[in-house]
Amino acid sequence: MSDILVINPNSSASVTRSMEACLSPIRAATSHRIECVELAKSPPGIETDAHVSEVIPNIVEAISASSADAFVLACFSDPGIAHVRKLSDRPVLGIAESAYLAAIGLGARFGVISLGPSSIARHLRYLKELQLERRLAGDRSIDMTVVQLMSGNVVETVSRTARLLRDEDGADVVILGCAGLGAYRTALQDSLGIPVVDPVQAGVALACTNLDLAYGKTKQ
Repeated sequence: MSDILVINPNSSASVTRSMEACLSPIRAATSHRIECVELAKSPPGIETDAHVSEVIPNIVEAISASSADAFVLACFSDPGIAHVRKLSDRPVLGIAESAYLAAIGLGARFGVISLGPSSIARHLRYLKELQLERRLAGDRSIDMTVVQLMSGNVVETVSRTARLLRDEDGADVVILGCAGLGAYRTALQDSLGIPVVDPVQAGVALACTNLDLAYGKTKQ
């Protein structure tokens, strides 16, 4: 049995609780211990490029202080992931990259539901780094902050946006582009009739696979 630390890089405990809830099916299917934490020094939401840069030192600090066997960065911007991977000899998974990998195995083109317009350009830059931008059907914003998302029920907004991705953009897979949207996945998938990927689930599932198959750096 190994330990997986899921790091919510913002300071929102409500986002962490949402992540905990969506991980129930993975906990039931694995022997690995899964712990979710938020970072108290970080802002309540990671919504701008400045926020992404701000939280990287906090992530490094959390990983350096942990004895976990694998880490999941639970922010859809995968903040500082290349830097963090260089610093650790343990698997470090980003939820955005994990969600993209899951999506391209489920369909030809995926759509992303983003929190705000500023996220869309950041997502596209990252997709280009990963050389996956040709698989993107569309990225649409629900125009909310993390605080607004966690304080209300946004099922209609999320559903409407997902239908636009499917019907107008041609997505045959939808990715929930925020760690706090996992509660909507099952109902949304049932109503859309196409796969819906929650990035936190995708990241933790991939971490489990890495540990199960002993993927990792070879110590010299």
